[in-house]
Amino acid sequence: MTGTDRGRDQIEDVARGTLRGRWFLLVRAIFLLVLRLTIGLRIEGVERVPASGPILVVCNHLHNADPVLLSASFPRPLHFMAKKELFEVPGVGWLIRRVGAFPVDRGKADRLALRRAEAALQQGIAVGMFPEGTRSVSRSLQHALPGAALVALRAQVPILPMVITGSERLPGNGAKARREAGVRDPDPGHPGIRVRIGQPFHLPSPPGGGRLSSEAAIELMMAEVARLLPSAYRGVYAEVAEQTAEATSGGTRGTV
Repeated sequence: MTGTDRGRDQIEDVARGTLRGRWFLLVRAIFLLVLRLTIGLRIEGVERVPASGPILVVCNHLHNADPVLLSASFPRPLHFMAKKELFEVPGVGWLIRRVGAFPVDRGKADRLALRRAEAALQQGIAVGMFPEGTRSVSRSLQHALPGAALVALRAQVPILPMVITGSERLPGNGAKARREAGVRDPDPGHPGIRVRIGQPFHLPSPPGGGRLSSEAAIELMMAEVARLLPSAYRGVYAEVAEQTAEATSGGTRGTV
């Protein structure tokens, strides 16, 4: 078997070696209990997650632990695109593979990772992506890369915005640990780690037909993420989040 064939096989069987069924439910229940007791994890909006079918989850990114925290918060298996360096860390690589994470090379347009995400969606699996491409040092949203928009436009599946706050306080964040001593807590009403799940939606068609550009698509997607975040976390998408909120009130966003 050639290297190309092996890569194709890996993509075709995307759920191989990951937690599913009763094992997933059991491990998730244990993780949730531990995370709630140790770091105060709280989850809002679980009822908004479709029970089955493909869905693309987009989320902000604050800490190396985010893929595990979000996977534990999600009521069904969620396969995450995560930086390839994490898979080289002893123990961490094994763990995140079990919860469905798969590697992406952030230094280039990783077509294999994008194909892997599309294949998972085609098989009815929920796929999570961090559109910013890397953790935010300042905690605020940064300009997103086009990868998540390309997957959304190609796969034509519902998109689910999801956010995490408070994970930037956790230790073990490497070179991106916050260095802001004495900074006021941006979300004082919700200590600990909080995960919020928004409403699933479809990208709208441009006026006059055609297809959205990846730039327009990612801006709409990040606006939905920003709307779920406290203002101190919204960063470069603060203004577009407000604009999208006004447009949504007029019924221009297609929900699922």
